[in-house]
Amino acid sequence: MAPFRLADGTSLHLERRGDAAAEVTVVLLHGYALDQRSWGRIAPVLVDVLEAPLQVLSYDHRGHGQSGRATRSTATMARLGDDLAEVLERAVPRGRVVLVGHDMGGLAVMALTQRHAELFATRVAGIVLLATSSGRLATEASAAWPNALGKLAQDLEMVLGAKLYGLVREHTSRAVSAGLRWWLFGDDPEPDLVELTVRMIRGNWPHTVAQFRPALDAYARDAALALAGDLPVTAIVGERDRIVAPNDVEQLVRGLPRGSAVVLPGVGHVVPLEAAAQVVPRIAAVVHEAYRAPPQP
Repeated sequence: MAPFRLADGTSLHLERRGDAAAEVTVVLLHGYALDQRSWGRIAPVLVDVLEAPLQVLSYDHRGHGQSGRATRSTATMARLGDDLAEVLERAVPRGRVVLVGHDMGGLAVMALTQRHAELFATRVAGIVLLATSSGRLATEASAAWPNALGKLAQDLEMVLGAKLYGLVREHTSRAVSAGLRWWLFGDDPEPDLVELTVRMIRGNWPHTVAQFRPALDAYARDAALALAGDLPVTAIVGERDRIVAPNDVEQLVRGLPRGSAVVLPGVGHVVPLEAAAQVVPRIAAVVHEAYRAPPQP
C-alpha cells in the first residue's frame, strides 16, 4: 500500500490486513533495530483465528525497515509515541484499538499513554506488551542493552576486527549470527528465525542502531501505564530473555486492576517470532474483551 506520511513529512511503511470496517483494530509495534517482518507469524494468523471481524495494522517505526530516516532529534520514544498517535487518528480513525508492542514498540505504547492521554482513553481497549521492561531495573537493563544491540555498531569493529566488521555489513557472518542467537533467542530457535532477525538488524545498521540507543537508555518508564486504568494489560516475557528480566515484567503490571504477567518457558527476547503460537491466543483474548466492552462515547 502507499506509504503513510506523517505531519513532519516522514513516511511510514504501513500494512493492513483483514476487515477495514471492523470495530476493533490490532496495531502491532515492532522492537528496536527490527521491522514489521517480526510480526510475520502473528499478523496473518490473527485475521483468521478470530470469529469477529478484525483489522490488523503494522508499520515500520521511523528510521527502521522501509520507513523514512530518523534524525538525532526524532530518534526518541516521545516521537514514536507521537507517531503512534498520528497513525491512530488518521489511519485508524474509528473503532476500538488493541495495542501490541514488542520491546521498543511497548515503550512507544507507554509514550502514547503519557503524551496523548485523551486519545489513549477514548480509543484504546487493551494492551499486550512483549519483552518490555518497566525500567525499574535500570542497572541490569542498561548493562544488557549495549552488550546485546545498543553498542553493536560501535563495538564490533574493535572486538572482531575491521575485516569481519565489513563482512557483517554485507553478509550474515556466522559469528554475529551465533552471538545474536545467544543474546536474543531461547533454548531451541528455528535457524530461519535467527537468520531473519539478523537480516532485520543488519538492515537497520548502523544508523538506526546508533541513533535510538541513547533514547532507549534514557527513557523513564516508571508509572508509564498509570493511565491504563481498568483496561486489560497482558505482559509477556521469555524465561530465557537476557535483556528483560521476568520479574521486571511482573513489576510492570503489578497494581494494575486487570494486569497479568506471563513467563514463557525456554523463550528468549524475540517473542513475536519464537513464541507466536503462545502469543496469538493471548492477543485474541484481549480482542474478545474489546468487543465486549461498552460502546465508546
